[in-house]
Amino acid sequence: MLHVRFDSGELARLRVARRTDPLWEAVLSLHLLQNRQAALVFDPWRQEVRTALERRRMLPVVRELMRLCPPAPYFPDFLTPGRGEDDLDAALERVLATPRRRLAEELARVYVRGPVPRSVRWVAEGGAEALRWLGEALRRYHDVAVAPYLAAVRAQAAADRARRGEAALAGGAEALLASYAAPEGWEYGGRALRAPYPLERELRLEGRALTLMPGFFCVRTPLVLADDSLPPVLVHPLSPAPGWLTRLRRDEAAPPVAQLIGGTRSRVLELLEEPVTTTGLASLTGLAPSTVSHHVAVLRDAGLVASRRDGMRVLHRRTPLGTALLDGPVP
Repeated sequence: MLHVRFDSGELARLRVARRTDPLWEAVLSLHLLQNRQAALVFDPWRQEVRTALERRRMLPVVRELMRLCPPAPYFPDFLTPGRGEDDLDAALERVLATPRRRLAEELARVYVRGPVPRSVRWVAEGGAEALRWLGEALRRYHDVAVAPYLAAVRAQAAADRARRGEAALAGGAEALLASYAAPEGWEYGGRALRAPYPLERELRLEGRALTLMPGFFCVRTPLVLADDSLPPVLVHPLSPAPGWLTRLRRDEAAPPVAQLIGGTRSRVLELLEEPVTTTGLASLTGLAPSTVSHHVAVLRDAGLVASRRDGMRVLHRRTPLGTALLDGPVP
């Protein structure tokens, strides 16, 4: 169980990452290739990625990365330096700037009970050639295992951020923390957060801002950095539904309706299966709220969307006519 206690200042400084982090996603996806967790959700992805790695003759490189980062309760913090603010290039630069002493200490901790593989010792020494290899290996792996799936990753993260934003606007930081309840098994009360974790762990904030960051390839439990002296970040599972890869491949082909009303309005219409606010649609699509309002107004005038007021909010939802348009011609 993970325990995090907050004082009033720490609650006020709580932040939600704007997006997932490229290296956290790479490392966590690397773990999933080494185990069978969430098989129903990720086995199609595993099969596709393994085939791509074999086709590109990258399996030996990935095996060496796996030795650096096994799917254990502890894996090196230096491989995941970000909090959702970096792109891949900036994240890799931070990894390659890790001091030699820290490299050696963290990699030694991975193999505290056994012999350290030769390739791991090579990286732990922190030589220029070893670090260049590490940066290139991580980049190549990300290009195969993460980058082709970013549309699904970003859509899930945007939906999660919109949900957290609604909670925070309605009830502040405490409502935000409470929004991470079931099915993840989180509990928040009395300024204390408790969440499932591989072992008993207390994260001490000591006045610092905690960053809550979604992880697409994070499964079962949230994760935190092992070193309490580093800026605190808590990565929580996004828990994509089974079939997400099939839906991604289906969506990559533009639906026929997009040819009629345009790709952006088609995407807005798809997202309105359930009631969503303008702010929520803006988060899901990456568009400005004013742009979303314009597209919704056009769809509403065409009878494809209906809007209703719910307290201080206006909720939009697809009409039966909009659904029929998305579904295509009737046989």
